[in-house]
Amino acid sequence: MSADKISKEKRNQEWLKKMQEYLPVPEPEEEEILNKRFLIICEGANTEKYYFEAFPVPSKVVEVFGGFGGGKVYLVNEAIKRAALPEYQGYEVWCVFDYDIKHDNERQSDDYNKAIITAEQHGFMVAFSNDAFELWLLLHYQYITNQHHRAEYYEMLTERWADFLNGQSYEKVGKSIFLCKSLYKKLEPDQPMAIKLAKRLHQAHFITTKYHEKNPCTTVYTLVEELNKYKLK
Repeated sequence: MSADKISKEKRNQEWLKKMQEYLPVPEPEEEEILNKRFLIICEGANTEKYYFEAFPVPSKVVEVFGGFGGGKVYLVNEAIKRAALPEYQGYEVWCVFDYDIKHDNERQSDDYNKAIITAEQHGFMVAFSNDAFELWLLLHYQYITNQHHRAEYYEMLTERWADFLNGQSYEKVGKSIFLCKSLYKKLEPDQPMAIKLAKRLHQAHFITTKYHEKNPCTTVYTLVEELNKYKLK
């Protein structure tokens, strides 16, 4: 085995070991489960799903499903189907997705806008991000007013988390299960700042009527604030 390969494997092992430090510690279950329930349908199969699963709330309060590709309207339609199942009656339904602009997709803005409108018409809540969910992550550290493509957010996180990523790029390892499961604990200390800055951004786009034009903007903070009401003490 070459020295370069050994060095790469050692670096990966060290990175995985570091991730273990950020994995959520199981919280004791409350004897009395609160009446409110959340059904969260995420576009992302890893990042968003594991981030919301890590909130320290009673396990029966939140159900998270991820990996609903195929467009934003498709995701909302899947949420409609799942919300109609007997086991999810009475749940508050949240759809979580981002714009992820694709310049070669002329119908993307229509799909994005229609998805949000359709979700709201069904009484669902929407935690949308434009351009990417990673905007929410970066707001834990800085206020962002310029429009950025998700690739630029990846670069910003790579620089911000150089030690956390052990020298690897966010684009390369950002969707890994270990990192995604570590995000909540990593970001929790700066969550109040992220909520404050996300609200400020959202308010800045208040008069913009077309959702795809609200950029940069994320309403992930609205779901975070709701989940925080049910955190275990």
